[in-house]
Amino acid sequence: MSEIPRLSKERMNGWAADLLVCLRFCTRVPIPALSFEKSTPEISLAASAYMVPIAGALIGAAAAVILWLATRLGLPTSLAALVTMAALVALTGALHEDGLADFADALGGATQEQRLAIMKDSRIGTFGGLALVIAFLARVMSLAVLTEQSLGLAVTVLIAAAASSRSFALLPLYLLAPARTEGLGAATTDLNERLLTITGITTLVIGLLPLFAGASLARVLGALVVSAAATYGMVVLTRRLIQGQTGDVAGAVQQVAEIATYLVFTSRL
Repeated sequence: MSEIPRLSKERMNGWAADLLVCLRFCTRVPIPALSFEKSTPEISLAASAYMVPIAGALIGAAAAVILWLATRLGLPTSLAALVTMAALVALTGALHEDGLADFADALGGATQEQRLAIMKDSRIGTFGGLALVIAFLARVMSLAVLTEQSLGLAVTVLIAAAASSRSFALLPLYLLAPARTEGLGAATTDLNERLLTITGITTLVIGLLPLFAGASLARVLGALVVSAAATYGMVVLTRRLIQGQTGDVAGAVQQVAEIATYLVFTSRL
């Protein structure tokens, strides 16, 4: 019987270590290596993927706190939404936005090789710049509308969207072969159905949060379905354009899935 607590502690340390791997990858927060991580085996991003929705929820929760503080300080909803999104971009280091810009610029390439070269180029072109502006405005305006309707709804949607969009970003990494031999795409080839099943269940549970703020079940499930459909569309487009996936593709999918969630909750349908 004395072995049970030790095993339980080791398992919890493993979960915590996996979560920290995802947080370090998804944010620019300098998280130091903690003492218990030294006792856990070396962990890959692919093996830790089941913690992605929880890491996303924590990122969304941080943004939700900023939104709550901004509104309590008396900022208009539009400015509160702007401050929140700016803080979210700073927290994540614009990782996903960079992927969206590179993916959009790649649309101008004529061949697979050209598109991959464009995505690897650190410069931002016209398509990428426009994609960034449109995506940022869509997120700010949607969040402002939600905050105007209900601060509780805006806060829960922020958390749910941050979790689900990062989970959906894993799908192209699982469904498509890596387009390069290096980078995030090549580093996540160990994703498997068991991990994705756990990720999906966790995503669904977190995605139900807006129910507690008055959202209907149809709206909540609709947001997940529309985000999944948008993700699948991105996978099909990516397969046609570059016959594979990269980290930029995952970043672009995250942005598209997040925006899709906001649009469902702000629509009047």
